[in-house]
Amino acid sequence: MNTSKRIVFVLSNQATSELTGWPIGFWLSELAHPYWEFVKAGYQITLASPAGGEVQFDSMSDPEKARPGTPPDFVSMGFKAHPATAALLTNTKPLDTISADDYEAIFVVGGLGPMYTFIDNSALHQLFAQFYESGKIAAAICHGTCILLKTKLSNGNLLAAGKEWTGFANAEEDMVDAGAGKTVQPFRIEDEAAKLPTKYISGPAYKPFAVADGNLITGQQGSSGAVTAQLVIAALG
Repeated sequence: MNTSKRIVFVLSNQATSELTGWPIGFWLSELAHPYWEFVKAGYQITLASPAGGEVQFDSMSDPEKARPGTPPDFVSMGFKAHPATAALLTNTKPLDTISADDYEAIFVVGGLGPMYTFIDNSALHQLFAQFYESGKIAAAICHGTCILLKTKLSNGNLLAAGKEWTGFANAEEDMVDAGAGKTVQPFRIEDEAAKLPTKYISGPAYKPFAVADGNLITGQQGSSGAVTAQLVIAALG
């Protein structure tokens, strides 16, 4: 058990989708599964959000509302139900109180919210770049990776330029839109990545897939929480 390792998760505060009108936030499994991997490794964990305070997960990510035939997600169920972990969601730290000096890694969680709350959040972009430039682990998953479309280093260059990374794929967006009967997201990460000098890649839809390129670690979607966390743990030694 190495309790010297400290991880800060960044979660979206609640917002409202301009396209669907839904209340949106973070995706539960993208917190719960990495959290569990880090707990097993003995790491100290902090939850933060841009505004601090209470955060809420997307209703679509509620494990008790899973589609019939979907295997039960006991890890997310446990996180939601256990008083100790449920309480963490009521009092996240404001992002402006987080310093890269105090942690070994940052882990940016996805969901429906980040496409509105993270994409233009310069403070989050700057913090993520600080972790990366200091040689610490800068990790993001699913729609949380939208920050890589705009995060720049201190020299003005795009952090993801020339790097392999992943995030929610077009094939997965197609399935979400088809299920909802409408366009759910204001833009698509894969489409925007194609306009940039990066090496965006993806695996099969809704299968665990994560990529490490140096100290930049990314996961494709909610099925990839555990494998993304395992790459972080391996990188931290």
